[in-house]
Amino acid sequence: MKDLKKAVRSGYARIAKKQASCCGPKSSCCDKSGEISEKIGYTKDDMASVPDGADLGLGCGNPIALASLREGEIILDLGSGAGFDCFLAANKVGKTGKVIGVDMTPEMLEKARENAKKGGYSNVEFRLGEIEYLPVADNTVDVIISNCVINLVPEKEKVFAEAFRVLKPGGRLMISDIVLLKELPEIIMSSVAAYVGCISGAIIKDEYVEGIKKAGFQDVTIVEENSFSLDCMLNDPTANAILENIKIPIEKIKEISESIVSIRVSGIKKAL
Repeated sequence: MKDLKKAVRSGYARIAKKQASCCGPKSSCCDKSGEISEKIGYTKDDMASVPDGADLGLGCGNPIALASLREGEIILDLGSGAGFDCFLAANKVGKTGKVIGVDMTPEMLEKARENAKKGGYSNVEFRLGEIEYLPVADNTVDVIISNCVINLVPEKEKVFAEAFRVLKPGGRLMISDIVLLKELPEIIMSSVAAYVGCISGAIIKDEYVEGIKKAGFQDVTIVEENSFSLDCMLNDPTANAILENIKIPIEKIKEISESIVSIRVSGIKKAL
């Protein structure tokens, strides 16, 4: 587990420093962060409203669009990266609201804080921490969002329990993430590179949803589900390196891509 966390932290540190990216230059759908974000539900206005460098194209959905954020609310982003979703949330909650981003990669936090300063965001704060051990007090947050991050955490049940702890009674959860419809081949599931690339860390969809329920959330609902693009998988350098190294035929790659979906799932911590 420590090795996996170290690999994830190192991988995202390289992305923050622009020494690596999640998508390759040759794909029509994966060549630019803006194009990726538009594909997964962000508008051009969304992308234009945040500082340059905040959108790294690392998401798998737009949790903000479905979270119904209101002015004055306190928002927590699990795995906030360079701050893209935090800044969009800050625009929704206004100066009377607050957004807290938590990330375990110092390089990402540095980038996010630079972006906040560049954009003049006084209502956004970034904290160093692991999302299984949130540096946030009990019952203090109105809404929790997360975008393609929980799949990177080995102990997902701890993340859901922590989310439940910090939410106020009546608080809401809205997560975008990668899940599986069926198990992937063992050779992929045991690949650290595939883990960092958000593939082998994903779990079965029903297991993911059940984990949220077990944490105490009610009205847990998958509000949106989309298939994983085979084109993006074939042109993603991380995925490509994995597939080339283990020599999987194209027919098997297609089968694998059909096993991977992105979901938007919501839940509520019922008021006492």
